[in-house]
Amino acid sequence: MKVLVYSANFAPEPTGIGKYSGEMAAWLAARGHDVRAISAPPYYPNWQVSSEYRWPMFRREEWRGVDVWRAPLWVPKSPNGIKRILHLMSFALTSFPVALRQVFWRPDLVICVAPAFVCAPAALLVARFSGAQVWLHLQDFEVDIAFRMKLLRGALLQRLILRMERWILRRFDHVSSISSRMIKRLLEKGVPQERISFFPNWVDIGHIKPSARPGSYRSQLGVAEDAVVVLYSGTLGGKQGLMIVPAVARQLAARHDIVFVICGDGVIKPQLQAACAGLTGTRFIPLQPFDRLGELLCMANVHLLPQSKDAEDLVLPSKLSGMLASGRPVIATCHAGTELHAVVSTCGIVVEPEDPPALAEAICRLADDPVLRASFGQCARAYAEANFERDAVLERVFAQVESGEISIPDDVTA
Repeated sequence: MKVLVYSANFAPEPTGIGKYSGEMAAWLAARGHDVRAISAPPYYPNWQVSSEYRWPMFRREEWRGVDVWRAPLWVPKSPNGIKRILHLMSFALTSFPVALRQVFWRPDLVICVAPAFVCAPAALLVARFSGAQVWLHLQDFEVDIAFRMKLLRGALLQRLILRMERWILRRFDHVSSISSRMIKRLLEKGVPQERISFFPNWVDIGHIKPSARPGSYRSQLGVAEDAVVVLYSGTLGGKQGLMIVPAVARQLAARHDIVFVICGDGVIKPQLQAACAGLTGTRFIPLQPFDRLGELLCMANVHLLPQSKDAEDLVLPSKLSGMLASGRPVIATCHAGTELHAVVSTCGIVVEPEDPPALAEAICRLADDPVLRASFGQCARAYAEANFERDAVLERVFAQVESGEISIPDDVTA
């Protein structure tokens, strides 16, 4: 089968959409499929195009058996509402002729991964001209998030864009998303149930598995072996609600047995570092290579998963599957009734968003109770094995697409 993957992010990062798009494409190629990918040059999460990709702007390369076609995009130094939209539209524009060239290749299946939803019309066009099935995978609802977080404003603009979104969504043969709440939202947007599939973010549980040893990261960071490490690893962006971390770290500054480690890069990293100035119990490290991801996650005693209340149920953090696979408890900030609450409440503690005292109390509770940490950690690993194992997830979803027998979670109703 010839498969075309259309994704603005396509790179082997330890976390993020690019990692999932790339791993899915490589998985298909390893199973004998002819796979091409259209993507931008690597720029995320630093919001800066890697130096080796600045010229030539259009290029073609091979990555793990995948034929990757790169098209340039504009990357703002300080992304905000309108700049983010122009940023994504620039890729939709430059990648459009690259996408049309694939019509002559005649793919059997076109998969558009959103973000960026603005590429969806081109994916539809390529599929129709080549007679291929067309599949849209939504990692988050970009339009809804943009209006909730006030990146876009105006009732008239919202009605217009939502109508356009609804029209586009209904033109795809398959539409998938990563949680039951997000699938329910697809139903509310008018996508027929028989076209919707559940496609959660998977994890390679063989690569990330619990380890009793803290590994070399603790010595590298100067963290004592008996210290309780509270780790956040992922993109440092606005929708993560990360500014709560410095507030909690300052509140717990007297607890010398608790160390906060923030791993990643992103637009709010300077703000986080400034807010943590003078806190000896806080460490910052950049995004780590994929081959050390398991070691990094297992350094933690507790994983921290803050989230902006404005993004609840419009996105399920992709980093969650790796956290659970590491066999460590998770503390998440979200409201009851959300998908994140349903998952984390079985293997960690959930607190209300933007409530530093409650988050500090939850951290202290786990820091002072190693038995509870171990119990939650076992539940986390079991959940990952049962729900997020990579090969099981990918085999199920692609079997459904090939057979046309689509299924969605039992707890989702129209």
